[in-house]
Amino acid sequence: MDTICAISTAPGVGGIAVIRVSGPDALQVCDRIFQPKVAGKSLSRQKAYSLTYGSVAGEDGEIVDEVIAAVFHAPHSFTGENTVEISCHGSTYIQQRILQTLITAGCRMARPGEFTQRAFMNGKMDLSQAEAVADLIASTSAGQHRLAMNQMRGGFSRELANLRDQLLELTSLMELELDFSDHEELEFADRGELRTLSGKIEQVIARLAHSFSVGNVIKNGVPVAIIGETNAGKSTLLNALLNEEKAIVSDIHGTTRDVIEDTININGQLFRFIDTAGIRETSDTIEALGIERSFKALDQAQIVILMYDLTRDTDESRSFCQRIAPRLSGKSVILALNKCDLYPESLPSHPEFPEDWHQIAISAKSKLHIPELKRLLTETSSLSSIQAGDIIVSNARHYEALTHALDAIHRVQEGLQTSLSGDFISQDLRECIYHLSDIVGEVTTDQVLGTIFQKFCIGK
Repeated sequence: MDTICAISTAPGVGGIAVIRVSGPDALQVCDRIFQPKVAGKSLSRQKAYSLTYGSVAGEDGEIVDEVIAAVFHAPHSFTGENTVEISCHGSTYIQQRILQTLITAGCRMARPGEFTQRAFMNGKMDLSQAEAVADLIASTSAGQHRLAMNQMRGGFSRELANLRDQLLELTSLMELELDFSDHEELEFADRGELRTLSGKIEQVIARLAHSFSVGNVIKNGVPVAIIGETNAGKSTLLNALLNEEKAIVSDIHGTTRDVIEDTININGQLFRFIDTAGIRETSDTIEALGIERSFKALDQAQIVILMYDLTRDTDESRSFCQRIAPRLSGKSVILALNKCDLYPESLPSHPEFPEDWHQIAISAKSKLHIPELKRLLTETSSLSSIQAGDIIVSNARHYEALTHALDAIHRVQEGLQTSLSGDFISQDLRECIYHLSDIVGEVTTDQVLGTIFQKFCIGK
């Protein structure tokens, strides 16, 4: 295997950059360009986890930069290979010069995700943990960070390992009977115990698969639809929540013709806000298309902010809420009583609403009570009940494998119920094990690996 190098820090974000070199000749290659400040301190002679101060010289012998080189010996490194991490100044020119010098000295540029891929290939982590590295880098909220860290530390992997051990116990008992197929009366596996064990396994796999809906929300943001009549203040509220002029605001009815989306981090949770076209009867073809998209966004939302304009006729507002209420079944609804700043003493009377709807008086224009609305959003979100140690699936590939494993264990249960031949039940057990093993990379093909790691950024 050859020796690779790449910049492992984001460009232009700090005064220091790190260039990682990994492979069998990492120490020797770095010695060709590294000049230690103290004679005899070549990197090849340094102990593991040591730092050495020196400089990097170009092909012409000119000093490129003064650096600190960290040495890691195989297998005790991120990749499991000999590794040197060179900390230099953050100048783009300096970084590129050092890379050019390393390539001339015998390295090649790393491909996207190649450092993490080598860590996986060298047994430093399983595939689910490797995929969590990319999620950790991309995390923008506390929930995403917690999810990625738990997976990277092996919480998900341990759950799968426990499942595989139980499945292998089932399979070994079933296949032992096949070795004595000439004696049909022999049963090494008690069918009652097998049904009980398969039921427990089915519950765990189903729980993991079901958690994907929550994991997907953590990863992509809690979908929040802002709906209401035209000119109720929906776009003004979106701008107030985002603290920027994202949506066009106008007194003209029907200004918003399409769905506008953006995300914001509130108290460590990511929310995906969807500003929709005002809902009303219209003969305008374009506006009607926008309203149709509003209903689609409403169907996909977990939380709905229903804008209620306090300055409008109460009967009209009551009629609108009655029409829209059937579409809000099963969703968390926040009734935002907008333009409350126009009523400094007391709010006017308003119609009765379902008891499970949260109500809050706000002014989107003056941003009155917007912090309270944000707190209500985090309390309303289902993510508030998630604990740090919970195993949550957020990867679509993992979810697909779990659904296949769940189908297989269902067939096992059906086979046990109908006294199906042991060889068929054993085959379904093997298929379930296969799909669980695919998640951690025990049976994954090179094509799948290539697809996974090419999505990584270079240097990771």
